[in-house]
Amino acid sequence: MIALWWQTGVIYQIYPRSFQDSNGDGIGDLQGIAQRLDYLTGLGVDAIWISPISPSPMVDFGYDVADYCDIDPCFGTLADFDELLRQAHRRGLKVLLDFVPNHTSDQHPWFVESRAAKDSPKRDWFIWRDAAADGGPPNNWISDFGGSAWQWDAITGQYYYHAFLKEQPDLNWRHPEVQAAMFDVMRFWFDRGVDGFRIDVLWHMVKAADFPDNPPNPDYRPGMGEMHRLLQLHSTDQPEVHGIAEAMRDIADSYGARGLGERVLIGEIYLPVDRLMRYYGRDRPGVHLPFNFQLIDMNWDARTLAAAITDYEAALPRDGWPNWVLGNHDRPRVATRLGQAQARVAAVLLLTLRGTPTLYYGDELGLSDVRIEPAQVKDPRELREPGLGLGRDPVRTPMPWDGSDNAGFSTAKPWLPLHADWRTRNVAGMAEDPRSILTLYRRLLALRRDHPALSVGDFALVSVEDELLVYARRHESQLLLVALNFGDRPHRLPLPDWTHGGRLLLSTHEDMPLADHGALLLRSHEAVVLKAE
Repeated sequence: MIALWWQTGVIYQIYPRSFQDSNGDGIGDLQGIAQRLDYLTGLGVDAIWISPISPSPMVDFGYDVADYCDIDPCFGTLADFDELLRQAHRRGLKVLLDFVPNHTSDQHPWFVESRAAKDSPKRDWFIWRDAAADGGPPNNWISDFGGSAWQWDAITGQYYYHAFLKEQPDLNWRHPEVQAAMFDVMRFWFDRGVDGFRIDVLWHMVKAADFPDNPPNPDYRPGMGEMHRLLQLHSTDQPEVHGIAEAMRDIADSYGARGLGERVLIGEIYLPVDRLMRYYGRDRPGVHLPFNFQLIDMNWDARTLAAAITDYEAALPRDGWPNWVLGNHDRPRVATRLGQAQARVAAVLLLTLRGTPTLYYGDELGLSDVRIEPAQVKDPRELREPGLGLGRDPVRTPMPWDGSDNAGFSTAKPWLPLHADWRTRNVAGMAEDPRSILTLYRRLLALRRDHPALSVGDFALVSVEDELLVYARRHESQLLLVALNFGDRPHRLPLPDWTHGGRLLLSTHEDMPLADHGALLLRSHEAVVLKAE
């Protein structure tokens, strides 16, 4: 197997509003990202994925796109982007963009024209339906942000569909002109040199043609968010979406075939594993990496994780490449979910499993969710359903670079507040601390780069006992053992015969664990990597 860059590499997600501000307005921007590229190469990642930077009214902070082929002024210009791309490529970093194909902003010229009249040439570019017999919405579908997914439009006397905010009307992907226009958007950025896309809510893109009601969710309970009252049986994950994903893959692959470098497509898909696998493709290849979010939601114990890992590996299609994610811009941070000690163990797990890992900015510092006072809330998710813990502002706060004012993020007050311990939990301070989680991430990334067994090697479960998960990674003659203690007490780990005489490469603790007659004494919340000699 000749491994491609997106198979051996580690992807680092940047939320651009919160990474680095270069012009003193309190909002991160493209020149700010360019200023921090050396940090990223020093960390040891291989690619950056930048959340949306297209022109937008920012009702949903860039996920309401008003122009797919430009840069929002708050982030800079197309020239700034081209320079960032050039600087990243010069350092060997790949650049991925967020592609938001399911919906536009209601200020996008396409929707403005669609809304102008029922006989508009772009009317069917969006999803319009007559009212139900009682004058209400066409069906019972619920927006992911709560409330009906249908918005009455008095101008033309019909409802339009929006899976998210009413300011985010869904495109009609059954229309061939919509497909052609959006495929041209992909080509626009590929032609500029972008190395791939993360495709937003890919599983939402096609809806059942006859728009039947969604069935009630028998497991719904208050506090889950209104969207969960129904099962999204007819409003998501329709069979036709796979043909669209395959067409997108054809476009991406055409650039590699022309010698322009391998391009990658990553699909955001929150589905059970059996349905997730279909997005690798049916008759033809689909997206390269359907995002695997299991580590974000599952119970954090050795047996649950072992079962999930082995079941996922077994479910992969023959040519399917695995991937793993610990956090992103929508979900609570790993340090909040698991605590600081297990966040270190989670780092080892993420970076030693088979497949492509994605790291969320700030997780390498052990950032936790930040308390956002009601007056500081920006996220429409929280504004629409307050108090349920669904808001995303707490995980989108500014990156702390040093102990100076505003943590070196900006010369102005940041758009969201910093975490409480930013004067000590920042890049400058933690980079000098051999015990910090940042140092651990750097060591793990270097270890992964130096040992192909950790990136492209085979995976084999060795044992699951009590609170310990142990597995092996092998590539050619290279053989490594990874052992993780998910508990808060020590455990004695008998070692396989093939590890005797081996060398301990890494521990999450400051020093290496004790050896005891063919066993390791793993301390609480400790993970180790051992190499057979």
